[in-house]
Amino acid sequence: MTKAKTALRVVDPDEKAQRRKPLTVSAAASDGDRLDLLVAMRARVATAVEDPNTPARDLAALTRRLMEIAKDIEVLQAAVEQGGADGPVEDSAFDASAI
Repeated sequence: MTKAKTALRVVDPDEKAQRRKPLTVSAAASDGDRLDLLVAMRARVATAVEDPNTPARDLAALTRRLMEIAKDIEVLQAAVEQGGADGPVEDSAFDASAI
């Protein structure tokens, strides 16, 4: 996956982040990261759950999947906030005596 590069700039301390327009599932799969994909999938599954034409037999599975996706989003967002996701990993020198 390749992400489009955006120009970085310094922001004012009181400036709020602008929300990005949600991607479609196919756009998130091809151009976004995992969080983008999960957010798009959550929106798509939520639409199916709310659709009155969705067969009753599918509602339990869709609702369960919606809850799983929401939990995955929370985990990824927490990792990003803590700086643990999508950050560079620094390699250290190999120490053969550690094995």
